Amino acid sequence: MENNKQVTAVEWLVNEFNKERLIDLNQKTTMYLIVQQAKAMEKEQIENAYGDGLNAHRTNFCNREEYYNKTYKSK
Repeated sequence: MENNKQVTAVEWLVNEFNKERLIDLNQKTTMYLIVQQAKAMEKEQIENAYGDGLNAHRTNFCNREEYYNKTYKSK
């Protein structure tokens, strides 16, 4: 059976750091805690984007770039 799971950006970054042995993700390190927080934030952002997409017909619709800029870009 084929695995169709996608890798999030945070997971990809951690995997790349692990390949190069740039970080130690021992559960006692600060980096481990930072990665766990980043994964939680990314999960919430993905869930919110999905919900926003479902509700787009009831709100002011915008394109992907406008959505990103309104949601994540600093002013």
